[in-house]
Amino acid sequence: MANRLFDFGMIGLGVMGRNLLLNMADHGFPVLGFDRDATKTQALETSATAGTTVKGTSSLEELVQGLSRPRRIMMLVPAGQPVDDVIESLVPLLDQGDVIIDGGNSHYIDTLRRVNYVKSKGFHFMGMGVSGGEKGARFGPSIMPGGDVEAYNNVKPMLEAVSAKVNGSPCVDYMGHDAAGHYVKMVHNGIEYGIMQLISEAYSLLQHAGLSNAQLHDVFSKWNEGDMQSFLIEITRDIFAKKDDKTDKILVDLISDKAGSKGTGKWTSQDAMDLPVPITVIDTAVALRNISSFKEDRVKIAKIFPGVDKINISQEELIGQVHDALYFATLISYIQGLAMLQSASSALKMEIPLQNVVRIWRGGCIIRSGLLETFYEVFLKNPALSNLLLDETIAGLIKSKLPKTRIIVGEAAKAGIPVAAISAALSYFDAYRTERLPTNLVQAQRDYFGAHTYQRTDIEGTFHTEWQ
Repeated sequence: MANRLFDFGMIGLGVMGRNLLLNMADHGFPVLGFDRDATKTQALETSATAGTTVKGTSSLEELVQGLSRPRRIMMLVPAGQPVDDVIESLVPLLDQGDVIIDGGNSHYIDTLRRVNYVKSKGFHFMGMGVSGGEKGARFGPSIMPGGDVEAYNNVKPMLEAVSAKVNGSPCVDYMGHDAAGHYVKMVHNGIEYGIMQLISEAYSLLQHAGLSNAQLHDVFSKWNEGDMQSFLIEITRDIFAKKDDKTDKILVDLISDKAGSKGTGKWTSQDAMDLPVPITVIDTAVALRNISSFKEDRVKIAKIFPGVDKINISQEELIGQVHDALYFATLISYIQGLAMLQSASSALKMEIPLQNVVRIWRGGCIIRSGLLETFYEVFLKNPALSNLLLDETIAGLIKSKLPKTRIIVGEAAKAGIPVAAISAALSYFDAYRTERLPTNLVQAQRDYFGAHTYQRTDIEGTFHTEWQ
C-alpha cells in the first residue's frame, strides 16, 4: 500500500461503514477502511466487487498515511465518547485542511461542540446523517451533511455518486450551518418513530377486527400501491408474510412486544420542548415504547381491567377508516417534524433549506414516501412556510381524510383499543384549527397561585390580579 493513495477513509467497519465504503468503491473511488478488529478489515476486502480498489487496515496511522490530501476521513462509530476518542486519536496525525466526518447518530449538541473544537485545530469537521440502513448504505442512502461548507464541497462529488437517486437527482444536499446535518437526521428519526407507532396502531385495529396475517399482507400491499406508498408500509407488508424458520408460523406473532430504542426519538422530543414546538405524535411514540418495556406490570394490570370490545363495523368499512386515519396521522407526523426543523433553523441560526430536506428524503431513507413529492412542491413555492397546515394542497389532503379519522378514533376509544399516536395527531390538528383555546383559564390559574401575570384581549400590556 506504500505507493497507493486512496480517496476516502472510513473508521469503523461495522455493517454501515463497510457497506458505504463498498458503495464508494463501486463508483470508482479507491477506499481505505480502518477497524481494530481484523475480521472486519478482512470482511471489507473479501466483500469488494471485482475490479474495485478496497483496502482494510488495523493501523490508524496507516489509514491516515494512505489517503490523498486533503484527507477525507469518516467515522461510523457509536455516538458519544467513542466519537471524541477517535477525534483525539486523529488530531496528531492530520495536516491542516483535512476533513473529519461523523456519520453516526450523534446528538447535535455534541456535534456543535466538535465543530468548534476541530476548527480550532485547523481541520474541517462535518456532522452527517445517513439513512437507509444496511441496504441503503450499500446501494444508495439518503445523506444529510451539515456544518463546514468547504468540507462539504470537498466531498460533494463522492456523496452525490453514492447516494440514492430520484428522477436522476441525488439524495444528498447541504443541510445548513454548524450541526444542521445531525439535527435534520435527529428529526428524521423522530418522524420515523412516529410513523412506526402509527402503523402499529393501524395493525392493532385491523387485528382486533379479525384480519389474519394473510389479509393484513393483502391490505398493506394495496396501500403501498396507492396514496400511502412508502418504505415503511412496504416492509410492513413483507413482515406479515415472513415465516419463522423454527416453527413455520408467521414470525411477527412470535416477536416480543417490548420495543427497544437508541435515544434519537427522545432527543427529538426533548429538543422540541426546548424550542418550543409541539410534536405530539413523536412524543407519544416515544412514550409508547417506554410503556411497552413495562411488560410485567402490563400483564398484571390486564387482569385487573380485562376485556377489549370488538369494533362493530364490517371489515371492509373498517379497512377504509383505518387507511384514512393512518394517512391523516402520518401526514401530521411529517408536518410536526418539518415545523420543528423550520423553527430550529431560525432559532439556532442553521439556515436549514426545507425544500432540500424533503427532496433528499424522497429516496434512500427510512421515511421515504410518496407524500414527500407533495411536500417538495409546497416548499419550492414557499420555503419559509412555518407549518404545512397553512398550505392549500395539504389542507385538501387533511380534509379528505378527517371524517373517517374521527370515526376510528371514537370507535377505538369505545372498544378500549389504544391508538394514542393517532389520537395525538387528531388532537394536534384540532388544537391548531381552534382560534381561541381554553388556555386563558390556564393563564388565570397561573396568575392566581403564582402571580405569573397575563395579557388581555381588550387592552395592551401585562396584568396581575389579586384573586382572593
